[in-house]
Amino acid sequence: MQFMKKATHLIIITLVINVLSSCSGYNKLLKSTDYDAKFEAAMQYYNEGRYQRARDLFENLTLYYRGREHSEDIAWYYGKSLIETEYYYTAAYQMKSFAKRFPYSPHAEDAAFLTAYCQYMESPAYTLDQTITKDAIAEFELFAERYPQSTHIPEVNSYLDEMRNKLMEKDYEIAYGYYNTESYRAAVVALGNFLNSYPDSPHREDAMYYIIKAGYEYAINSREDKMKERLQQVVNNFDKFAVTFKNSKYMADCQDIYTKCKEALRQLPTE
Repeated sequence: MQFMKKATHLIIITLVINVLSSCSGYNKLLKSTDYDAKFEAAMQYYNEGRYQRARDLFENLTLYYRGREHSEDIAWYYGKSLIETEYYYTAAYQMKSFAKRFPYSPHAEDAAFLTAYCQYMESPAYTLDQTITKDAIAEFELFAERYPQSTHIPEVNSYLDEMRNKLMEKDYEIAYGYYNTESYRAAVVALGNFLNSYPDSPHREDAMYYIIKAGYEYAINSREDKMKERLQQVVNNFDKFAVTFKNSKYMADCQDIYTKCKEALRQLPTE
């Protein structure tokens, strides 16, 4: 039993020494001016799946080899190592740069795709700012235009659908937000714009309902000389809603608003 404990202890010590030696050798390699050795080591690390070490070595080699032999391979594998270590923001920049610097490379198409993919991976939840999402959409659309026969096109279309849906959710949240904060005029405009932009949205019924509700609140609190026109618009919006969603869960509420609009119109002085 004692022998087993000593043997286990020796194995652990040996492993620690090997790890420390490996780290020491790696750190020396990073500081070394033997760039050929660095390149070979970086490729070996990458092929072994040790992407963090490969990434750091490729980054270290980038400036030295720029315009020289291996510069294309270094740029490519540096970008791939960034992706493997989930440095997507930097990877997007690297892959975009690669596609520009090496337009005739066999990796050029994949670099263009990965530029967009990395931006897609950085795209936040729809509740947050969607600037990166819009950038990713633009990159995917550009890719599809340049490489319409690419094997990546099914992926591209899937990512585009997902991100456009995200933008739709964001736009609906903003439009509904105007209603929720009682900014009724802005709500009518924003919800109308939403319906024009997303005619097949699953939020169409909700958007039309809140246009009626916001429109009524806006109309009933308007100056008398504007009230007739605005109440009539609510009536018209109800007619569209009733035809489109005749079995809507909102129908009773909308009919009540319709009745109130009709009554208010009757009470307005005739010209």
